[in-house]
Amino acid sequence: MKNAEAYPISAIAPPLAGRASASQRWSHLVFLHWRVDAALVAPLLPNGLVPDEYDGSSWVGLIPFVLDRATILGSPPVPYFGTFVEVNVRLYAVDSDGRRGVVFVSLEASRLAAVLAARTLFSLPYVWSRTRLTVDSGQYRYTSTRHTDRTRYTDIVAHAGSVLVVNDPLADFLTARWALFTSIRGRTVHLRNHHEPWPLYSAELVSIDDTLLAAAGFAGLAQRVPDSVLYSPGVTTWFGRGN
Repeated sequence: MKNAEAYPISAIAPPLAGRASASQRWSHLVFLHWRVDAALVAPLLPNGLVPDEYDGSSWVGLIPFVLDRATILGSPPVPYFGTFVEVNVRLYAVDSDGRRGVVFVSLEASRLAAVLAARTLFSLPYVWSRTRLTVDSGQYRYTSTRHTDRTRYTDIVAHAGSVLVVNDPLADFLTARWALFTSIRGRTVHLRNHHEPWPLYSAELVSIDDTLLAAAGFAGLAQRVPDSVLYSPGVTTWFGRGN
């Protein structure tokens, strides 16, 4: 299937079908993205998916942020275990029905219970890591080191800008993603999410020291200047059931 057959990108999320199964607040996101050849992405995707492309390229994202206020089936926010810093490496894919979504290669998180639950329930490749965020004068420093392998780490420093990004097709392609794909017991599953349109701002990558991208299969990428750097103060997200 060619990328042209995919559903159009929209900065406004379609409504969920039925009741939301969970919610989370995502805050202080830094979106770092690099162009890559689609041939590098294709082998990493679940069955039935092809790389999603923009301007002739597939894209790899390295995204650190704060996850908190997590709820399940309308519960109150889960204390402690539902609050942590996450860093993920993600790709973009399209299925045979033209549905677009994110595919996670790895997700670093500091709450072991959350890591085990996500791996067990959704087969998401969460890894227990020591993750932190420090903020100083508009600069956001995210660090992560895996507990089981200290050679897998990231140290990202980014400066959030003040210029609002609107009507930017590339920014919408990279961030307006209303689903994820995962493989559960050999079946590729499409999990929907819904939130308000992203408030996006220009941003600058001050420094990066990272091995997560190489571990994901993209050696040398962290040594290249990202092709897109964005910041968002965040959104509250609701999740639907898989199909």
